[in-house]
Amino acid sequence: MPAIAIIGAQWGDEGKGKATDVLGSRVDYVVKFNGGNNAGHTVVIGQGESQQKYALHLLPSGILTPGVTPVIGNGVVIDLGVLFEEIDGLEARGVDTSLLKISASAHVIASYNRTLDKVTERFLGSRRLGTTGRGIGPTYADKMNRIGIRVQDLFDDGILRQKVEGVLELKGQILTKVYNRRAPEVDEIVEELSSYAERLAPYVVDSGLLLNQALDRGETVLLEAGQATLLDVDHGTYPFVTSSSATAGGACTGSGIPPTRLDRVIGIVKAYTTRVGEGPFPTELHDEFGEHLRTTGAEFGTTTGRPRRCGWYDTVIARYASRVNGVTDFTLTKLDVLTGLEKVPVCVAYDVDGVRHDEMPVNQSDFHHAKPIYEELDGWTEDISGCRTVEELPAAARAYVARVEELSGARISAIGVGPARDATIVVHDLA
Repeated sequence: MPAIAIIGAQWGDEGKGKATDVLGSRVDYVVKFNGGNNAGHTVVIGQGESQQKYALHLLPSGILTPGVTPVIGNGVVIDLGVLFEEIDGLEARGVDTSLLKISASAHVIASYNRTLDKVTERFLGSRRLGTTGRGIGPTYADKMNRIGIRVQDLFDDGILRQKVEGVLELKGQILTKVYNRRAPEVDEIVEELSSYAERLAPYVVDSGLLLNQALDRGETVLLEAGQATLLDVDHGTYPFVTSSSATAGGACTGSGIPPTRLDRVIGIVKAYTTRVGEGPFPTELHDEFGEHLRTTGAEFGTTTGRPRRCGWYDTVIARYASRVNGVTDFTLTKLDVLTGLEKVPVCVAYDVDGVRHDEMPVNQSDFHHAKPIYEELDGWTEDISGCRTVEELPAAARAYVARVEELSGARISAIGVGPARDATIVVHDLA
């Protein structure tokens, strides 16, 4: 079987975790291929008194599906303390994490990078990027500067010490002379990282080999993005982006699976749009409708708890995400949040200084000044959380889905109508 990628098609928080979980029972491997604990997935299992909510940060959503092998790929940066906290939290709730595999080539986040992330953001002041302060960006910078520390380095004391000495020659100078902070000692960092080695060892594998062999056996591999297309370091709203590749191309480089084995790309979009952190957001709402979306949709960050910025659905960025990723199918989530609105605007293009743009402006400055051109669609008042077929949706909701599909660049194959795992309408088979 081929590999399937699940990609966020907006600015993140679209519901990738739920989409992954819905497919999870039909796949053999679920792979996190980028990012770190700077983003999270919320997965809700069950209903009523038996309902269980899980907030995942580093672990792939497949960890919650029995029999699925969850993999942390080489493109991820790992805070080992957070990783084991998350594992322990799931084990305490009866979730088996023994199948977890971790790439030997994934980079680890050291304490000095968490410190640098926080002080750099404060130093930027009004030009801050809105990072989570968890050391993600500095760790990816180390990776590109070829001074990073990888999982495999923790098992060779000589190599680990040599690498730490090298990186602290640079980081120590930056911390003390630029930011007036104490530079950590080599022994301190070596002890911090090596303390995880024994517990980490059983999980560590050559993940690229593992996944390609699985595909050779006819098994299905699901590649799960952290963050989203508009936060991709190359294709997002730079510089207000993450530090990794969150697109379908990143799924290949972050997992070791070649592009020729990627058969389906599922883009996840909310029925409206949200964003966390700084940066342009053409359809952002600063009124009662924005508050309605935030409150009704529980739009607060899984990792940070920060309130998300909310706005109407933007078909321009959906078309952009479709093109950049080669989206074959969209999953439209949180359609139920729009219930009760008399009219539901959809952004179909931008106005930039009097010029209409039907596609993403090439210049970031133009995008920053873009004003949405809306098409208003009728709303609905009926409760749709129990709908399991398109035909059961109210006529206005069906019309909304059809128009969004027409404007977004790919077919809509699944529709989320509530937070629970089974609150999904499957229009076309995704696996």
